[in-house]
Amino acid sequence: MLLEVRNLTASYGPTQALFDVNLTVPKGRVVALLGRNGVGKSTTIKAICRMLPHKSGQIIFSDQSITHLPSHKAARLGLGLVPEGRRCFTNLTVLQNLTVAARDGYWTFDRVAELFPRLAERQNQICATLSGGEQQMVAIGRALMTNPRLLILDEATEGLAPIVRKEIWQAVRVLKESQGLSILLVDKSLKELRNIADEAVVLHRGSTVWQGEISSLTDEMTDRYIGV
Repeated sequence: MLLEVRNLTASYGPTQALFDVNLTVPKGRVVALLGRNGVGKSTTIKAICRMLPHKSGQIIFSDQSITHLPSHKAARLGLGLVPEGRRCFTNLTVLQNLTVAARDGYWTFDRVAELFPRLAERQNQICATLSGGEQQMVAIGRALMTNPRLLILDEATEGLAPIVRKEIWQAVRVLKESQGLSILLVDKSLKELRNIADEAVVLHRGSTVWQGEISSLTDEMTDRYIGV
């Protein structure tokens, strides 16, 4: 098992946000983290990446507890985050964004440019001048160039034009099918997730209520915990 989260709780100051989150990400699998807005999906991602202190529970990554590690040390172990809202370094060029945190490994600028050819065309362009979709490609490429063992995508297609969303989903499919990369992703498009994810974890009010093969996710569960 690459990632295992056990009985995780977390708070924002006095307000508890996570009550009992449990999830696993096996090596080489794509796991979708599902649930309505406000149930704790992004908070779970922040806790896994050690950007939010936990109250109790365990986070095991590659057979090592990272529960008490600072975020930069967790990242060095192989957690690659594409955060909600992209968060590129807008005053840097595309190339500078991609290389600022690069680590040795399979993913280089040339390979990222194969995945997203538009980034090769824009490599000397300041990120502030890019479209939202192009900035999302930069954010994904930047995470890949850390050569992660687990890629975490938090709402990677939110707010993007349909044609750009299609490009992002195609890239995720390539990462799964060609590279066998382990992926944990949050997204609202259940239709797309069913086509690409192997497993799903469903959260409700800060707790895990279901995990299993996404093909086994019933309409009843979808209506109760995911649908509007």
